[in-house]
Amino acid sequence: MAGLAWIVSLGCIELHPHPVRSGNLEHPDELRIDLDPIPGVNWADVFEGLGLRGWPKTSGSRGMHVNVRIEPRWTFAEVRRAAVALSRAVERRVPALASSKWWKEERHGVFLDYNQNAKDRTTCSAYSVRPLPDARVSTPLHWHEVPYCHPADFTIFTIPESFAKIGNAHADMDAVPGLLEKLLELAEKDEAAGLGDAPWPPHFRKMEAEAPRVAPSRATSAVEKPRVKMPLIVVANSPDKGAALAGLERWKGKHAEIAGFLTVDEGRRKESSSW
Repeated sequence: MAGLAWIVSLGCIELHPHPVRSGNLEHPDELRIDLDPIPGVNWADVFEGLGLRGWPKTSGSRGMHVNVRIEPRWTFAEVRRAAVALSRAVERRVPALASSKWWKEERHGVFLDYNQNAKDRTTCSAYSVRPLPDARVSTPLHWHEVPYCHPADFTIFTIPESFAKIGNAHADMDAVPGLLEKLLELAEKDEAAGLGDAPWPPHFRKMEAEAPRVAPSRATSAVEKPRVKMPLIVVANSPDKGAALAGLERWKGKHAEIAGFLTVDEGRRKESSSW
């Protein structure tokens, strides 16, 4: 209660918790998939086929979150790798409806956002109120409710009565933690088949196995119109500063002559002199 009172005093509208417990900050106990928008797919079957149980809730905006309670054995990078494999598996099963492609120009249907599992990424908690005009609430659901619900059905005006009648649909979530072995095996198969790491969010450092972090259309344009690199002259860290300075003068003289600032003779005199 003290924690809730503190949050209220801060004026928080929604809460975005990390997928870890305070006693083990480096090993998530939750795998998260963010679906936007919601397709007509039997997601429960997808998770159960991998030995996992997904718990759906509305995002409070347009989409849906599916959270999977897991044992806290794996690092953030491993959990994200499992989420990438899951997203690709769903895309293979329903290619017309689902997409695991990070770049918006390649997406279609629903995008399965595996990058919500990268370290320090957060999603809104269950029963968070979203900052929208109708005060929607991110609401836990049973799977049979998913095909018939609309995010606008769940607001601060409707949730209290609903909760009083049916309680929390995710009350048993902690009772069934799953394992990631099957998903990580699937990831190994994908990688062996030539599917490398999927793109990370732009503010993360470039990863070793990650594909070029550029939209496909821009990558094509870069091949067709290669950039002309300017010469790089390093003076400060050069082991032979005299030679580096002489090279700098030659470069300056050449480009000044081309630009019409010096006559040919002046350029040659500058080239043979030293600062």
